[in-house]
Amino acid sequence: MPLRTEIVSPERRYTDREVDMVVVPGTEGDIAAMPGRAPLLLQLRGGVITLYKDDQVLERCFVTGGFVDMTADHCTILADSVRALEDLSIDDASQTLDELKNQWTRVGPDEVELQESLGRQIQAARAEIEVAEKVKQHDFKSL
Repeated sequence: MPLRTEIVSPERRYTDREVDMVVVPGTEGDIAAMPGRAPLLLQLRGGVITLYKDDQVLERCFVTGGFVDMTADHCTILADSVRALEDLSIDDASQTLDELKNQWTRVGPDEVELQESLGRQIQAARAEIEVAEKVKQHDFKSL
């Protein structure tokens, strides 16, 4: 039984296909969605989503965060943003990281929600830099 997988962002539907397994970057670590699994809703961190079919990588993409809803036959990924790995830019992500760090220095100790939001964005920018470097080196095995 295949697992129908949808990846959507506010801008567009990125993919909608049947796969054997999806590995997503959860905030507590990577987790796999496969047919027959118990339902699970979890928050995503910035990182790579990998789709598998017939024990082969079918597709990879980068998300900056969001949520995933896993059921026995469906995996819906609601990403803050999603991009193909080849569209990642070390320079752009580094500039974003510098801007976020600058914003962080101006956040007051009582601005907890802003701290949490900036923390997630900083993590995503760092992850984007790391993934973009691996793509540049064609090091897909460590993704």
